[in-house]
Amino acid sequence: MYADDETVRRILLDTGGTWAVVGLSDNRSRAAYGVAGVLRRFGKKIVPVHPKAETVHGERGYASLADIPFPVDVVDVFVNSDLAGRVADEAVAAGAKAVWFQLGVIDEAAYERTRAAGLDMVMDRCPAIEIPRLDGSA
Repeated sequence: MYADDETVRRILLDTGGTWAVVGLSDNRSRAAYGVAGVLRRFGKKIVPVHPKAETVHGERGYASLADIPFPVDVVDVFVNSDLAGRVADEAVAAGAKAVWFQLGVIDEAAYERTRAAGLDMVMDRCPAIEIPRLDGSA
């Protein structure tokens, strides 16, 4: 378990409404697309981050976190575990308040670095599962 329910609750309900979704493309068959849709339904502004910088769910995409010209609150990571640590480090550098590694995305060293930098972090969980449960609408 890489986050307690209080950390999950804080990120989902209190941390802020702008979520950069790293790995989000316009491919509707990918999990990131569906999760971003759930986040939008719960009032989050999503910011697609993908090398193709595609517009997704009507939101302009960016090739990297560093390219986003405004603050993001949470960085939601849909990349392989071997790439996730670099994204977590970029989230810290970008001034994010929290990092969320999706189901199956695990990098314990990145978790420790991110927490040591003062950010909340969740690893190996999905906000599309957690937010309805915590919001009471599940």
